[in-house]
Amino acid sequence: MDRISNDRIQGWCLTMPPRCLLRAFASWLCAIYFVVCCVGSVMADEPAFPESQAIFPDTTVAWISIADPEDFGASFDRTQYGRLLRDPSMEAFVTSFREQLSKAGKQRLGKLGLTLEDLGEIPGGEIAIAAIVPEAGRLATVLLVDTSGHEEETEALLEEIEERLLEQKAERLADYEEKIRVYRLPQEDPSADDVDAAEPEEQVVAVVHEGKALVVGDDPVQVSHVLAVLDNGRQDCLASIERFAKVSEESMKDLATSPSKLRWYISPFEFAAAYKLAHPPKKRQKGPDYVEILGRQGFDAVQALGGAIMFDDGPHQMRHQTIVYAPPLPGRDPSSVERYDLAARMLRFPESAEIQPYSWVPAGVSSWSSLQWDIETAFQSAESLVDDVVGEKGVFDDVIASLKEDPDGPQIDVEADLIACLGKRVTLIGDYEEPIDIDSDRLVIAVEAIDPEKVAATVGKSMSTDPDMRRIEAHGVVIWELIDRSMEIPTLEIETPGGIVAHADQEEDSPSERRRKLREKEEKLLPHSAVTVAHGHLLIASHRDILERVLTMSDSNSLANMGDYKRMDTVLKKLYPSPIILWGFGRSDESIRPAFEMLKRGAMPKSKSVTGQLLNSLLGDGEPGSVRDQKIDGSTLPDFELIERYFGTSGFVMQNLKDGWRLGGITLARPEATQDQAVATNPNK
Repeated sequence: MDRISNDRIQGWCLTMPPRCLLRAFASWLCAIYFVVCCVGSVMADEPAFPESQAIFPDTTVAWISIADPEDFGASFDRTQYGRLLRDPSMEAFVTSFREQLSKAGKQRLGKLGLTLEDLGEIPGGEIAIAAIVPEAGRLATVLLVDTSGHEEETEALLEEIEERLLEQKAERLADYEEKIRVYRLPQEDPSADDVDAAEPEEQVVAVVHEGKALVVGDDPVQVSHVLAVLDNGRQDCLASIERFAKVSEESMKDLATSPSKLRWYISPFEFAAAYKLAHPPKKRQKGPDYVEILGRQGFDAVQALGGAIMFDDGPHQMRHQTIVYAPPLPGRDPSSVERYDLAARMLRFPESAEIQPYSWVPAGVSSWSSLQWDIETAFQSAESLVDDVVGEKGVFDDVIASLKEDPDGPQIDVEADLIACLGKRVTLIGDYEEPIDIDSDRLVIAVEAIDPEKVAATVGKSMSTDPDMRRIEAHGVVIWELIDRSMEIPTLEIETPGGIVAHADQEEDSPSERRRKLREKEEKLLPHSAVTVAHGHLLIASHRDILERVLTMSDSNSLANMGDYKRMDTVLKKLYPSPIILWGFGRSDESIRPAFEMLKRGAMPKSKSVTGQLLNSLLGDGEPGSVRDQKIDGSTLPDFELIERYFGTSGFVMQNLKDGWRLGGITLARPEATQDQAVATNPNK
């Protein structure tokens, strides 16, 4: 493997989204990226088999494919991300991260008896991986690789796999159908602490190389089924599913026809349910199951998601397009509030001809986005969701009623005095302050107010009865600031595998005590929050300093007047003409720098930012008060100033479709410095 191709993976993995409910799916992306970066230089003129979506069965619930790995990797190398990884100042970190990724990769593909490096030299065409549900409660994984031009290397790989598995005490079983090698993997010894752990199921690896195709999986039957249809595909294939066809068609619309793109698809609720049954937790999980809750609340109307990612797409460093397929329920009007059931009715986003930054959005911020959202419908749809999360019917109504009727409370009618006075646009502003530390990130949430005077009065009544809020008069408005009384590192407690959230059926607290704990969790998310009403908006900020920047901003020094924003706005409008429901912009260098510096110091797990708290919740062990170990060693990262020139700008958009939504985005290379950007530099940075 040459260094350039081997290092491609570093940039791709560093731009991956945080692991969430579908962390297994994200790890597939990581594995596929790594394999692509290592491919040899011999690619087939003709594919060895039909496209993988015509081979995998219609019981496939997740799929990732790259039709031309070599071209995909080469397109990455031509971007700023590829140049970043070839910068000499990154060499030490790239080498270190490659070793870390290799070790992680062995865990990712361990159940298939492979490492990421194993597959580096064998793709001669498409590489694809699928999750298949052959029957309820089972989830099979199958990897398919076109090995054209690499047959000898593939045969050698099969022998290496066998030698490695036997060294790991695996047992070779009788060949399935006399041609598929099958190995039984050794089972891990159960921990003495895992008294409630489910009985581990037998794990096997099935491997076959026939003709110009390598098929590897954890179910010999599914491997055999794939092998049997390699010549002509199958009628009951993944491509025959209506939702896959819809997602595939829409996600490829207006994209270049080049095969050098990564394509993906997932049926989220089917995948999550199958994954949960196939991988029972080692310990009894605390708190509610959010996948089940979302399904019960109507969000299973989201039948599928899928998309495509391309690098070096003309003027764009990267372009991505995602489709959320959520057709209205049978017999429902697509434009009606009732097109979905229960809480899913909050998925209602009114269209706008244009969305632009307000004049009070500071010029030097890291990121900005605005979303059109039917807030009133969302509020009216939240009751069943809140009750389901807490585990007790009526909690939502109790809280709303107590705010209105409790003599010791603010005595406000939330729906009439607040929700009815809000508009349909929500804006997010992200930035940071220097010196960078665990509390440097800044966030402002701005909600349009159609009756700002009434909203201000409601906020004042609510805050004045709260002993934890401080009243401050500044810049012609009243600011309410949360008094941070704790010295501990706050954590956002979101239930994930291993996470914790209080739930009624698992503790003895009274309803009022549970409501108090929920409020405490909200305060931990923004421990220094400040609230006011100004610029015709309800403004909720993570810190008072960023709020005061917004309050004192002049029109001439706003984001909308900056050259890099105007450039992105022009390009994005050509790709995604109105109407739209979301419009956003980000400066990659400003957005990534706080996390970069914290990663370099090994302090990311201690971050108090919203991003840091989410990462800690998703990647931690779920124990209250614990601080997770940092997963990536960033000690060899260079000074950020040496590499910031490789980070440009990003733009993203969302549009309504008849059967769901389209999300699109691009990144542009860093423009030449302009005078207005120099003027707009945040004096606190």
